[in-house]
Formats: sequence, structure tokens, C-alpha cells
Amino acid sequence: MMASLLKIAEAMSDIRSSATILLIQEIEALEVLMLKRYQGDDILSGAMMFPGGKLEAHDEIDSWAELTIGWDAIPKTERGLRIAAIREAFEETGIMLGQNVKNDASEAETLSVRKAIEADELSFYDYVCEQNITLDLHALTLFSRWQTPPTLGRRFDTHFYLAAAPKGQTAIADGREAVKTEWVTPRNALNLAANRQRKMLFPTRMNLKMLGEVNEFETAVNQAKIREIHKVEPKIEQRGDERYLILDPKFGYGHVEELI
Repeated sequence: MMASLLKIAEAMSDIRSSATILLIQEIEALEVLMLKRYQGDDILSGAMMFPGGKLEAHDEIDSWAELTIGWDAIPKTERGLRIAAIREAFEETGIMLGQNVKNDASEAETLSVRKAIEADELSFYDYVCEQNITLDLHALTLFSRWQTPPTLGRRFDTHFYLAAAPKGQTAIADGREAVKTEWVTPRNALNLAANRQRKMLFPTRMNLKMLGEVNEFETAVNQAKIREIHKVEPKIEQRGDERYLILDPKFGYGHVEELI
């Protein structure tokens, strides 16, 4: 019994918290910003995804309280995750969710800053301070939460957030983690994946499916606020020589069975 509990504790300790953001614009239709990941040797290689990444220790420092809107109203467990989502969106796309954001810097200057932050050569906190930016934690709405099943390698507990893309800012890939940016409707994104014109991971497609059920950003936000957010952990079922990912309908995606 003790050995089993230790194994569970070890497995839990290997789960990394991360945050992802669905940036939305509405022109002729609701569109979401997607990035193409660099070609590497892991499961994310070449995939079209939303901006996001791992929670870092400096995302959770209490000093952020003075540089944010909504700090006290946000659950303590989510404050750092929202900072992480905003930071990752800035690193990967150049889009900053906050007040007093200056748009007069050149593309080269902004890209240099983004790369320095990503490489830990410049603190995101220090940059926000120097630029007199106030991050808007209220701009993010929790959309879903996914945890990687135990049998699929590296495990993440990922919070997916919705946010309106600020006007006057242009999404530009950083050229390292993200090599391409693309505004696309959820339906078109899913069609591209179905036709093998884009590589997308299972959680990305499922969240695009849910987002595609509405036509307006405000509706998506309102539905997310009233929806019970379960921690989605797909069930893996072995059927002969094949394995399937299965989602319970309670997660809000309908009954899903998909061959791995």
C-alpha cells in the first residue's frame, strides 16, 4: 500500500503546470490565433497550437500584485498561471495583454526583447516595470483545463484561457519556438487538420471544436463562465492491438473516441 502511494506521489510530482491562451479577434468572423511550432524531435514538432508554455517560479511572485489588474479577485492558484499565459503570448507572438502598452517600438526591437525574456537574459517582471505596463488578469477567462494521461510521456496540467486580442498589436512569430502565426476560424482550422494540411494535437482540436460552437467572443466568454470546468484527463482504452483516447461527455466535448 505504501509503495503504491509513493508511486502516485512521484507521478504527481512529474506533472508540470502550464498555461495556454486562445487569443480571439472578430472581423468578419470569430478567429483564433494559432502558431506553428518549430520542427524538433518531440510530439509538438510542427504542430499548430495556441500560444502558451510552462509556469515558471517568477510568474508567481507576490510583487506582481502591484503590476496587475484583478490580482485580489483571481484565485491564488490561478494568478501565476495567468501571468504565465500573458508572458508566453508576448514571447511567442509579441502581443501583450495589459494597459499602457506602447506600440511605437520597431519590430526588431520588440523581437529582441522577447528573445531576451525567453532566454532568461531579461526578467519579464522587470520589463513590465520599466515599460509601466499593467497586466490585465481580468482579460483572461478560464476556458478549459487538461491533464496529460500517465501513459503519454511528459505530463502537463494545462489551463486554457480565452482573451480578446488587443487592437493595434500585430502577431509576429518569434522564429524559434514559433515559426508562423495564423488567424483562422475554428471550423477552418479543424478542416485543415482533418485534411492533413496542419498537424494538431488532440486537446487543441477538442478546444477548437468547443470554441467553434459559438459565433461571438462574448458568447464564448459567457458560456465558459457558467460552465463547470472539469480537469480533463482522457481515458486510454486498449482494444486488441489498438489504443483509443476517450472523453466522457461531462467534459463538454460530447462523447469522443479517437484512435491513437
